[in-house]
Amino acid sequence: MLTEGNVTEALFSAEQGRAQGLKDLMELSYAFQSSEAYGGSGTGVKTVNELLGYLPPNTIFMAFGENELIFWVCQSGKEFELRKKQIHPEDEVETFLEVLLQVAQQEIGTRDLVKGEDRSLQLPDNLVLKRSPQDGKQTKHLHLQKSALSTLYDTIIEPIQDLPLGTELIFVPEGPLCLAPFAAFKDPNSKYLCESFKIRVAPSLTSLKTVADCPVNYHQKSGALLVGDPLTELPPLPCAREEVEMIGRMLGSTPHIGAQATKDKVLTRLGSVALVHIAAHGDMETGEIALASTEGVKENILTMRDVLGVQMRTRLVVLSCCHSARGEIKAEGVVGIARAFLGAGARSVLVSLWAIDDEATLEFMKNFYQHLVKGISASESLNQTMNCMRESEEFNAVKYWAPFVLIGDDVTLEFARNE
Repeated sequence: MLTEGNVTEALFSAEQGRAQGLKDLMELSYAFQSSEAYGGSGTGVKTVNELLGYLPPNTIFMAFGENELIFWVCQSGKEFELRKKQIHPEDEVETFLEVLLQVAQQEIGTRDLVKGEDRSLQLPDNLVLKRSPQDGKQTKHLHLQKSALSTLYDTIIEPIQDLPLGTELIFVPEGPLCLAPFAAFKDPNSKYLCESFKIRVAPSLTSLKTVADCPVNYHQKSGALLVGDPLTELPPLPCAREEVEMIGRMLGSTPHIGAQATKDKVLTRLGSVALVHIAAHGDMETGEIALASTEGVKENILTMRDVLGVQMRTRLVVLSCCHSARGEIKAEGVVGIARAFLGAGARSVLVSLWAIDDEATLEFMKNFYQHLVKGISASESLNQTMNCMRESEEFNAVKYWAPFVLIGDDVTLEFARNE
């Protein structure tokens, strides 16, 4: 379609294949149907024009072409701006980006041994670049003249930087880019992207619209479920315990800690609060979370199926666990615990891309909630926290401040700060 100049129709075609399973889950959770255009009727042009009416400015939809990355950039009151980035003609776009992101993780040191305890369910193996079944071409042309984070900036941001992008970027990525640390992309002046923009991610344009169509009073305005350092057979997380105690004091809410942080208790309260915060061990493949149980280790994991069985009206879920953004990357995006929370009805989810350090995460969440309880939005609170950590003496390394990603809507909580 793009070869024929049909920009909006091409976008609609790409969007139809994006996060359709999540769309169905969200519609079931919210118990209402999206607009007629999302039911399959109407033309692509009509649908995209309707999208322009509600999409936040500078929503950047990405898709893979043949040896190119394609961007549709929505700007307020305007048509979509189309941009393209050519990848080396002998490289497959998805494979090139997958390997580039793995190199970036090596540079960041995400698999290094971290100070204190990390919040993984498993100890990570050494990072190994995935091999292609073709002939290893993915590494043949990846002789970087710059750092991987700079190359990611050149690949993702440079093609759109001529546009007036304001102060916030909302990425709707594809494939491996769903797990990209956008905040850490580095421009030619060695400036990180988070220094210029608030950043969040959406699984699809449709998911943004589903939340936008939701009645104003649908999501809870008060109440918090705070879970920290559940008692399991895994090593304890003393800073996770301190983290939820600290948040509890800020919000006037009693956290569930240690043996009290059971799966049954979590599931009982999961659907009735405005804020869910879980600081625990996370599975490095799915993001699923280890909770306390009196019935054996195999039954204490909070699974995707568990979450999807809850009717959630939560404004913000914070998964202060290792790998909580992870999952199987499919055509419709990442299928993991974060998707389950969104599908169950959560408006927004804050997750981590890699193993997080217990001590550094305590400091990160202290900063984040200090902003959040003042009525600052989740996106702005995240951005300010990243920049505060980046300027700190002890936790200024990228691996400490860049793993956290806000997925979904930008929300503000109405909790009064405890004096």
